[in-house]
Amino acid sequence: MTRSPEIQAALPRRPVVAASGPYTPGWVTAIELGALGAVWGGSFLFMRIAAPGFGAVPLVEVRLTLGALILLPFLWRERARFSAVLWVRLAGIGLVNSGIPFVLFAWAAQRSPAAVGAITNSMAVLFTALVAYLFYREPIGPRRVAGLAAGFAGVLALATGRMAGASIGLAALAGTFAAFLYGIGANLVRRHTAGIPASALAAATLLCSAVLLAPFALATWPAHPPGVTSWVSALLLGGLCTGIAFTFYYRLIHRIGATRAAAVTYLVPLFGTLWAWLVLDERPTASMALAGALILGGVALSQSRPSPRP
Repeated sequence: MTRSPEIQAALPRRPVVAASGPYTPGWVTAIELGALGAVWGGSFLFMRIAAPGFGAVPLVEVRLTLGALILLPFLWRERARFSAVLWVRLAGIGLVNSGIPFVLFAWAAQRSPAAVGAITNSMAVLFTALVAYLFYREPIGPRRVAGLAAGFAGVLALATGRMAGASIGLAALAGTFAAFLYGIGANLVRRHTAGIPASALAAATLLCSAVLLAPFALATWPAHPPGVTSWVSALLLGGLCTGIAFTFYYRLIHRIGATRAAAVTYLVPLFGTLWAWLVLDERPTASMALAGALILGGVALSQSRPSPRP
């Protein structure tokens, strides 16, 4: 999300060492991380605006296609690595790790404030650890167990909340299930695509998802052409929030490492809520604030390391 970017550093791995290169001041990196969080937070705003005009699947088809086209040069450069067997495998991973979650988030955007999707998206970090424990017997540790408990409490608080008198429970559950699929996808990517550069892998999974969803998108394409605002939002969602943003994210990982780049996880819900408030006047509710605090607190707890003993 392609692997969900905010969960990349949650996977157990060897330490990532930033590549050598020209020195970049810390404040530049901080600005880049902030800008990336703002862009990814904006994706939930764009879905909220465009989904009613397109419908969930057609909107996702536009998003996947644009994102794949922008990342296509990375895939072309590494094309020799992709065998026929790998393409079949990537088709399945692409659906789990981008196609279906994107549709779920777009469906939720038609029925709830943009902040709901942005908040539940953060559960992907916790689900990655849970899936690794359940299916691959990787140790989870007490901190991650506590983080999962806090995260699920946050989802419960969000699912039982109301907005303008209407329940947002189904939308919250859709976003949570999308995050769970991200957790499955991240583990599949880690175990079945070793040695493939992340940018080329993202392009391949986006492309596979776009091809597989195309018949469903055509079958459900809106009878009335989406308006200009919907098209602009869809183009920004696919071009800026998917293709360009992934390119910058991988550059950050190359320079500062995956663990530090994952700090963007904490910014996405904040910006997602802020943009929806400023642009759509979707004011955050008490249940959203509580859910966000619990989920992000759980993510922080699961990612922290115990202090070394003296």
